[in-house]
Amino acid sequence: MSQQPGRVASVYSEVQTSRLNQSLPLPNVLKKPFTVKEGPNSSAAGNPDEIAKLFPNLFGQPSASLVASETEGLNPDQKLRIGVVLSGGQAPGGHNVISGIFDYLQERAKGSSLYGFKGGPAGIMKGKYVELTPEFIYPYRNQGGFDMICSGRDKIETPEQFKQAEETAVKLDLDGLVVIGGDDSNTNACLLAENFRGKNLKTRVIGCPKTIDGDLKSKEVPISFGFDTACKIYAEMIGNVMIDARSTGKYYHFVRLMGRAASHITLECALQTHPNATIIGEEVAAKKQTLKSVTDYITDIICKRADLGYNYGVILIPEGLIDFIPEVQQLIAELNEILAHDVVDEGGVWKNKLQPQSQKLFDLLPQAIQEQLLLERDPHGNVQVAKIETEKMLIQMVETELGKRKQEGRYDKEFKGQSHFFGYEGRCGLPTNFDSTYCYSLGYAAGALIHSGKTGLISSVGNLGAPVEDWTVGGTALTSLMDVERRHGKFKPVIKKVHHSKSSHPCGASGPSRTDISVQVPFSLMDQHRGTSAILYCWSLDPKLKNMQVASINNDFHGKKL
Repeated sequence: MSQQPGRVASVYSEVQTSRLNQSLPLPNVLKKPFTVKEGPNSSAAGNPDEIAKLFPNLFGQPSASLVASETEGLNPDQKLRIGVVLSGGQAPGGHNVISGIFDYLQERAKGSSLYGFKGGPAGIMKGKYVELTPEFIYPYRNQGGFDMICSGRDKIETPEQFKQAEETAVKLDLDGLVVIGGDDSNTNACLLAENFRGKNLKTRVIGCPKTIDGDLKSKEVPISFGFDTACKIYAEMIGNVMIDARSTGKYYHFVRLMGRAASHITLECALQTHPNATIIGEEVAAKKQTLKSVTDYITDIICKRADLGYNYGVILIPEGLIDFIPEVQQLIAELNEILAHDVVDEGGVWKNKLQPQSQKLFDLLPQAIQEQLLLERDPHGNVQVAKIETEKMLIQMVETELGKRKQEGRYDKEFKGQSHFFGYEGRCGLPTNFDSTYCYSLGYAAGALIHSGKTGLISSVGNLGAPVEDWTVGGTALTSLMDVERRHGKFKPVIKKVHHSKSSHPCGASGPSRTDISVQVPFSLMDQHRGTSAILYCWSLDPKLKNMQVASINNDFHGKKL
């Protein structure tokens, strides 16, 4: 297929150009001869019997490690034909995964070909691809975005779609396919690997862990790429808002942060910037807090700060907060059931069908949120939870509570709330040195795994708290990350999302433990706001930059803000 016009590097800024020409280090094991060593047989994250039924050809296969060898363990004369696809939302570093695969083929399997499927999994099904060349890839090295081949959210799940994927794999005579994506995309990658093996196709399938949300990880997959860059971008923006709040002295900024159901991004940004309050969804669930108690927690901080002369501040809120409040989930479930059969009447008679607790909660909500719950439905008739602007909802609820306290003589200041949602801004920024190097290693490892004949694994690079040279490289059995969910009367395989826990430091690096945010970050009353500035890229000013720790509240790692 013909190549579509790509980026024009000649118009890049100085920063983009310097990143473009920056060579990247590799773990020692990828720079020398290596062999692939298999570990013990694997199981599953949950319900292994069901996973075994769903993946009869893959279940139980061992994970793999690349280990140094005296002689080359793979055939350097083998010419490989590999496809690569970007699946799901963008995350900084995706282009470097592709660059890593390409460079592996150029250096370890000369004469090989790499094909990029355009527009995500739909490109596989429709046979839309482009052959990737040095000239085509060059403008995208160390750059943000997924626009080299673009992404998509299609899934390959019906018999017809699997057939289309098979036809494309056979037509291109693919030895391998690399799926760069999050939990859903890698579940799909595993299903493809199972299908190809069951049909005796030679095409192997390898996944790569992508999501800024940080919720795709395990012991062997310490972090998904993009998280580091996104957190730094958001932290800079939060820091700017903090200075603005201090400068005017009259606004409370409620900042909702992207991250789906998990609160990893919100927590990391809180540790970086020291806001006056941070709501962690997982802690709300653990403490069985209600929406009223969350509102009161924020309101109490505002009142106490007012007593100290501070009438401004910054509050961080995770995107998926609603998912962690049981009473809200119950209300939504009842609304879905009622509105499937009844019409909302202006007199509010329909509310009598709500349980008393749900009716009380509904009446507590601001009118704009009530209307959103009632009027904005998805094609299946359900409430579109993801579209609920939680930050605006909390501003209105806090405003209402402060009004009550003012009448009671417990608050005598003026409250002004400003709402923000930081999301898409963090998905396509220039990747940090860490994400650039991590992604390059992931891609290089994916090429090695396919070259060694592996399938149904996710590329894994570990020991990230050490210098790059000492990083470990291998592949983790995708089935070992899986559990099942009951959908439409059938068990469906899913890679389990990992939520925040008190021990969930991304890479086990040194630094403060992730304990209760209310204890760990006691910045609610006295200002300890911390601006992080823009990300600066440097490889030579400080010898410590060899140490690429992934997460530290002081940013003491490769790609740190200097």
